[in-house]
Amino acid sequence: MPVQVPVPRRPRHVIRVPRTATQIALPLDPGNLFVDESARQVFERRLQLHLGSPLMVSVTDNRQTMISCRRVGGILRARLHHMFLDADGDVVAALARYLVRRDRRASLLLGRYIEDNRIRIKPSQPRAAQLRTAGDHHDLGDLLSSVSRTYFGGDLDIAITWGKRPPRGRRRTIKMGTYSRDERLIRIHPALDRTWVPRYFMEYVVFHELLHHILPSPTVDGRMLFHSPEFRDRERGFRHFDRALSWERQNLGKLLRDY
Repeated sequence: MPVQVPVPRRPRHVIRVPRTATQIALPLDPGNLFVDESARQVFERRLQLHLGSPLMVSVTDNRQTMISCRRVGGILRARLHHMFLDADGDVVAALARYLVRRDRRASLLLGRYIEDNRIRIKPSQPRAAQLRTAGDHHDLGDLLSSVSRTYFGGDLDIAITWGKRPPRGRRRTIKMGTYSRDERLIRIHPALDRTWVPRYFMEYVVFHELLHHILPSPTVDGRMLFHSPEFRDRERGFRHFDRALSWERQNLGKLLRDY
C-alpha cells in the first residue's frame, strides 16, 4: 500500500518570500512572512466577539511559541501564529477561553490544532556543518555508535560534532549538548573534551540528545514541550542515569570555570 504523504495546506492569508528571492529584484526580505492586514483585522474581530473586551492581535511566524498574551493598559495584546488566521469557529472560541482563563479543555483543543498544522511552522534553516568527531580525549563518532546500538537497536540517521569553542568569559550555565532536528545533528560542548570527564557522562549527554531525535515534542499551552513526561521517563532508562546527574552536579562549577 503506498504511503500517504501529508500535503501542506496552502495558507490563504500569508506569503513567505522564498530565499531564492535574493537573486530577484524584489523589495521584500527573503524568508520573511507577509500577512494580509485585512485578514488580520477580520480575525481580530472574530476573536474579540468571544472576548467582549479590547484586544490587539499580532500575527507571528514563531517556531516554538504559538500563543502568548499580556495585558497592557487594560487591553489584551495577543501574539498568535499565522496558522490561526483561518481557524474554524470552535478553535477561535477555544482560543478566547484560553487567553482569558487558561481553560484546560481549550488548551487541549488548541494543542490538537497546532499538531494538525505543525507542517505550517517554519523550519529552522539548516546550516552546512563541518563535522568534527575526534576530540583530544573523546571520540564522538565512537560514542554515538555505541549509544545508538546499546539503547536504540542500531545506528540512527543522525550526525554528531563538537560545537564551536565559545568566547571566554564568566558564565552561569552551559549546554552540554544541543540537537537540531532540521540538520539531524547533535552538537557537543567542547568543554566536555577533558580527561577528567568520564565516558559514562559523555554517553549520557549523547543519549539525552538522541531522545530528542526519536521522540516528538508535544505542544502544551501553545509551546513546544521538549522534555515531556515521556521524555523524562525514557531518560531514566540510561543505565548510569543517577550517576551521571550526580557527576554533573559535582563538576558543573569546574566546567564553568574552564570555559
